[in-house]
Amino acid sequence: MIEGILEGSPDAVGVAVIRLDCGCRKMAAVDKNGDPASKIIMYRDQAESVCEKCKEDQGDILRVTEQFIAWTDPQPPDEDKKRILAKVLGVVDQSVH
Repeated sequence: MIEGILEGSPDAVGVAVIRLDCGCRKMAAVDKNGDPASKIIMYRDQAESVCEKCKEDQGDILRVTEQFIAWTDPQPPDEDKKRILAKVLGVVDQSVH
């Protein structure tokens, strides 16, 4: 799925992935400035659509269990990754490797 998002987003330096407690995921490509480089895609593995809870609350932030950015190769410099993480996910002290 990440490769497909990147393929359609030539300006992307990574894909933000947000996993929810129900098993659904939100994903979107981000550019070097931390701005969206694709639409947000919401999906659930092995399912035709997202779960009923996500249909109701669009994947509420309170249900997030994990979030990260899958970086492209070559990866941006560490300082850029920290800045992008802070802007996109609100994460300041996360390892960027």
